[in-house]
Amino acid sequence: MPDVLNWLLVFLRASALMAVFPVFSATNIPVQVRVALGALVAFLVAPTVPVGSTASMDMWALLGLMMTEVGFGLLLGFVSRMLFYALEVAGGIISTEIGLTLPSSMNPLSTSSMSEISTLLQYMGGMLFLALNLHHGLLVAFQRSYVFLPVGGGHLQESLLLDVVHRTSYIFVFAIQMAAPLLAVTFIILLVFAVLARAVPQMNVFSESFAIKLLSGMTVLGLTCQLMAQHIASFLHRLPEDVLRVAQLVGMK
Repeated sequence: MPDVLNWLLVFLRASALMAVFPVFSATNIPVQVRVALGALVAFLVAPTVPVGSTASMDMWALLGLMMTEVGFGLLLGFVSRMLFYALEVAGGIISTEIGLTLPSSMNPLSTSSMSEISTLLQYMGGMLFLALNLHHGLLVAFQRSYVFLPVGGGHLQESLLLDVVHRTSYIFVFAIQMAAPLLAVTFIILLVFAVLARAVPQMNVFSESFAIKLLSGMTVLGLTCQLMAQHIASFLHRLPEDVLRVAQLVGMK
């Protein structure tokens, strides 16, 4: 019975992680597949997890422990998914600058509709995430998280809140860095058209700038794809360490 209960607790944390895990939590992946993946991860990880002292717990304490494990899994999944939130913000900034905010569509990797540039960047992030085998690294980090955060051993504290707030704020820094080339080009275009508006008052600068911004923005986006991919890959390589760091902060006494 303790082995089954231990497996159940690991399954709850793994299933909560899979609910927000990058790529595997996409809307086009059935819920049954995510539950099966969570069960498989729990089956592989549970034998390496030390059994907690749950024999003396009553029903309410056990339910509280289960909810705590679900919360820890969601927290680790949120940290592992931060890159895709940053890519969504970066795509929104780029789309606004070059004038592609109107044709929004449903993104298979998300539950909401977003701009085409955001979808493109998230597809790039998803392909790099799988091509670099970083999903294996995150699963290893999940298994190692029990060293710092055993079953029922977590505590919410100020250092965790400050760390999560810092990581969340870095999303916007990363998005600005991704969109920086487009921002520079559109600023130069607006500056040129501002001069033209003063030099040639008869020109309809407002309408003429749309095509130039779109053409130059798509050109710069194509030329900087490799640089963006390197920037995304450097962020992805840090994700397993970030997950372990958050698990360590939660497990600190």
